Amino acid sequence: MRRPLVTKTALAPVVRDGTITAMKASDRIRLRLDTAGSPHRANDNIADFIEDGELDELRQEVEVRMKEVLHALVIDTEHDHNTADTARRVAAMFVNEVFAGRYRPAPAVTTFPNVSRLDELMIVGPIAVRSACSHHLCPITGKVWIGVIPNAASDVIGLSKYARLCDWIMSRPQIQEEAVVMLADELERRIEPDGLMVVMEADHSCMQWRGVKDGQALMVNSVARGVFVHDAAPRREFLALIGRNTR
Repeated sequence: MRRPLVTKTALAPVVRDGTITAMKASDRIRLRLDTAGSPHRANDNIADFIEDGELDELRQEVEVRMKEVLHALVIDTEHDHNTADTARRVAAMFVNEVFAGRYRPAPAVTTFPNVSRLDELMIVGPIAVRSACSHHLCPITGKVWIGVIPNAASDVIGLSKYARLCDWIMSRPQIQEEAVVMLADELERRIEPDGLMVVMEADHSCMQWRGVKDGQALMVNSVARGVFVHDAAPRREFLALIGRNTR
């Protein structure tokens, strides 16, 4: 007789005298989040609630669940050499790479005194970004441009740190409109500029693989803060320099 694909193990919670003695990693993390009243939506970072060793447990748990998904899709992974290790690969990809922005703390970002009291427009980009649509978990790939008018009294950060923060924010399941706002929030909190503007241009595989199957459509959106909101001149300068239509 063929063995069941998945067996019930100690992954299930065990409760004795009101005390949880064993739980899946995902349930332990979720319990901490719920106890703290902290949200854990697809694009939230939950690194503060993950303890040492639990990411590896989580990856193993996702692998088990992915085997169930493949089984439900009637894919014989035991006899198909192409998918025999797919569940493990997908689990590692989700936890360690494409959704790592949910599980890893923010990258260290060194700040430097604005000795020259810079207060003119500076632009970083295009920065290549990759994310995933939270509706279908399909890839989002594109570019981000960041325009900053530093505050003469505030610190500045190195150019590479913009790319690191972009990657951290984008490596989560989300929609593009919210991703750009989250990136702007994070940058504004760290550098306290007089002006900040973020533009993202991306294509969405959920538009290409399914539905209308339009391989040409791009989505472009922007977020403006500070002087970029109140003064059209720096906004026009930024958009002109990155080559966007300013009409």
